[in-house]
Amino acid sequence: MKITNKIVDEKAKELGFNLVGFAEASTLDSETQYLEHWLSKGFQSNMSYMERNLDKRKNVKEILPSAKSVISLGLNYYVEGKHSNDSAKGKVSRYAWGKDYHYVIWEKLDQLISELKSIDETFEAKSYVDTGPVMDKAWAVRSGLGWQGKHSNIINPQIGSWFFIATIITNYKFQINNIITDHCGKCTACIDACPTNAIVEPYVVDANRCISYLTIENKGDIPNEFTGKFEGWVFGCDICQEVCPWNTKFSTETKLIEFIEGENREIELQSVSDLTNSQFKKKYVSSPIYRAKAKGLKRNAEFLLEDNL
Repeated sequence: MKITNKIVDEKAKELGFNLVGFAEASTLDSETQYLEHWLSKGFQSNMSYMERNLDKRKNVKEILPSAKSVISLGLNYYVEGKHSNDSAKGKVSRYAWGKDYHYVIWEKLDQLISELKSIDETFEAKSYVDTGPVMDKAWAVRSGLGWQGKHSNIINPQIGSWFFIATIITNYKFQINNIITDHCGKCTACIDACPTNAIVEPYVVDANRCISYLTIENKGDIPNEFTGKFEGWVFGCDICQEVCPWNTKFSTETKLIEFIEGENREIELQSVSDLTNSQFKKKYVSSPIYRAKAKGLKRNAEFLLEDNL
């Protein structure tokens, strides 16, 4: 039996994915040129892994030689609610309120691929959730999931930008989706709202100035120039997405219990300094917050506490 777009769409949505798109497995020429220009500016900061495997980022056939199509999947993680704005508590980015999305999506991808192989044993696939040399945002655009907004996140006209992206490279040839054109227009809400001026121009984010980078991937100290500019964010930052009109109008709450029942919306700043490494691991091992490590979270909390003095 042949696998069709409809079959993939139905099975993916049965597993909880909200968006499904298909693109031809062609080379990402212009996207790679843009990436190389971005890297040449040093906007990746210390994320040196982004400089590696450019051949695979450009051409997915370097990953799966038989590749003919790329399937992009979007998983809504939006949960209703706001932070308390209590200065004694640090804000956590919405994507990290619940269980680590990697575990959630990996399981769903394994199940989806397994079900598709049961339909046609010749189906081959390699899947990624932002952990390999795949330009997931570029493929999301190519697959018609949405357009890349001025804040660099992918915006879908039905649900906004609060969704994770997963990518499946496959040897199957599917009907491709139309690309959704850019609908940001003249809006500069995300650029204007960024307290550290990380969006240096439309569609270009300098990680060196981004609160998300500085509180998660950054392994060093937080530069003094950002004192008083974090607006209470202890892990990640959602400001550019919170002010986006597409989110304020069209966000819908996820149905996934792994995200809804999250307990990490805020963190008591003072309590972080007393956490041992083992206590940190026990508390956050299944959370995206684990990415920062105990050392990083303590650094972030101390930085915010100094703001409160």
